[in-house]
Amino acid sequence: MSNDRLTIAGREFRSRLWVGTGKYKDFVETQKAIEVSGADVVTVAVRRVNITDRNSENLLDYIDPKKYTILPNTAGCYTVDDAVRYARLARAAGVSDLVKLEVIGDEKTLFPDTTGLIEAAKILIKEGFIVLPYTNDDPIVAQKLVDIGCPAVMPLAAPIGSGLGIRNPYNLKIILETIKVPVIVDAGVGTASDAAMAMELGADAVLMNTAIAGAQDPIAMAEAMKYAVDAGRLAFRAGRIPRKLYATASTTIEGML
Repeated sequence: MSNDRLTIAGREFRSRLWVGTGKYKDFVETQKAIEVSGADVVTVAVRRVNITDRNSENLLDYIDPKKYTILPNTAGCYTVDDAVRYARLARAAGVSDLVKLEVIGDEKTLFPDTTGLIEAAKILIKEGFIVLPYTNDDPIVAQKLVDIGCPAVMPLAAPIGSGLGIRNPYNLKIILETIKVPVIVDAGVGTASDAAMAMELGADAVLMNTAIAGAQDPIAMAEAMKYAVDAGRLAFRAGRIPRKLYATASTTIEGML
């Protein structure tokens, strides 16, 4: 698997597990979980976590930008203006021109506002950002995001932080079959089997935060997720056997007495 790299907009990533940095008890636990996960992409909510002010405790004191790709995200933004503002803030601080774009449409479900998402993506792409949009599991919206220049799409598996796993594998499968850019399953993963399932469906990567940070033992869960993503990817590449209604003997009887 060492040569099975993920490439997005000309950038190569070793791990197909991407992780967030919220909800840990402190930056030390965050650092340990990320190390154990093997991830090399770490997403950070610009609105909630300090990565721009070097005069106060800063997450980047614990996560080396030379070792990890820091992916700023616009979590907590409910308008196009807010999402664009925080993306610009991260780039102005020298963090990255790569951004995970979120425009949330509802406080209860935290589902994306896809109309606002497309509008914000157009603005940021025009300004030279590499936009990775967090969207719902709608194949039509995913295609529209690709058409305006997004080099990857990030459809949800279930609502953010819900831990429900993949609620609609059929929509995700359609996206995976029709979208010609990397697809990163984002949000809703609860445990290792959910991550493995996403990869077995053909996802190019999985991004998660709560499933690790909210576990009883975040460090152990981070390691479990590492193995799950690797196993799911390997199984997808290996090609599963077809499903059958009736049994088929593992050993044939041809040639037997």
